[in-house]
Amino acid sequence: MANVKKSAPLIIVYLAFAIVYIVWGSTYFFIQKALAGFPPFILGSFRFIVAGLLLITWCKFTGKEIFDSKTIKHATVSGILMLGIGTGIVIWVEQFIPSGLVAIMVASAAIWFVVLDKPKWKENLSSTSTVTGLIVGFIGVILLFGEQLIHILNTSQSTTQIIGIILLILGPIAWAAGSLYSKYTSDPNSSVSVNTAWQMIAAGIAFIPGSIFSSEFKHFNWQNIPLDAWLSIIYLIIFGSIAAFSAYVWLLKVRPATQVSTYAYVNPVVAVLLSLCFTSERITLIQVAGLVVILGSVLLINLAKYRQSKTVALPT
Repeated sequence: MANVKKSAPLIIVYLAFAIVYIVWGSTYFFIQKALAGFPPFILGSFRFIVAGLLLITWCKFTGKEIFDSKTIKHATVSGILMLGIGTGIVIWVEQFIPSGLVAIMVASAAIWFVVLDKPKWKENLSSTSTVTGLIVGFIGVILLFGEQLIHILNTSQSTTQIIGIILLILGPIAWAAGSLYSKYTSDPNSSVSVNTAWQMIAAGIAFIPGSIFSSEFKHFNWQNIPLDAWLSIIYLIIFGSIAAFSAYVWLLKVRPATQVSTYAYVNPVVAVLLSLCFTSERITLIQVAGLVVILGSVLLINLAKYRQSKTVALPT
């Protein structure tokens, strides 16, 4: 693993982080737009199966070995944990829970990366900058969506919303667990594209029972899907899944998990900035403070790693 890290080109590392930070930050917006035409389970199944099949076809076309039983086994476990459970919960709860609260809950994944990464406990927990960065980053996300959080706390919640909030606690745990499983079980010399493709296919299949049990197909008509929903799911397939998820899986192989987990703090920042650009929303002083705090936390998390090794420059 160490050899892989040293050989990772600086420009590719920067590009991969940029894709994960920016593209995933925009997916909150596009998931909500896609839900205007697709039921949640059909949305997840269609998105990941199509993305996985496109990627596996490209892998086959480029001569990669796609039917390796060990790769498929590990990809199935990590794919269901990350995409099937982690992303699946986000898709489902965005039907009735404000995206601000979703972003806050999902941001807790950065903390779970440290809690569940047992091989790195000594290194991460002994690093003051890493632990401080994680705590500060979560506070920053709460500041960023503080007004929405106060409104939610002052409003009585329905049973469905309470269930959604509980699921949002479990989702980041499943995502972090699946990410770490992928990091430590995947062959360093294996194809990231093949691994990513099988993860998405496995997750897409895992959504199908949910769509059957919730009777989504009974009330679903492909002809009634609005154009905005189609454009949104195309974006999610090409950019959110194939491009960003592939970059994420690759980063897990070549960088420490605590650094990769900073996406959970930066994504809400991108989501807010996009809202400012494309909607009539205005940013408050508290939100500005949240943005500054989050960016500071990313610097803190990366500080210890930067001191340990300067072979690859870290994103800030």
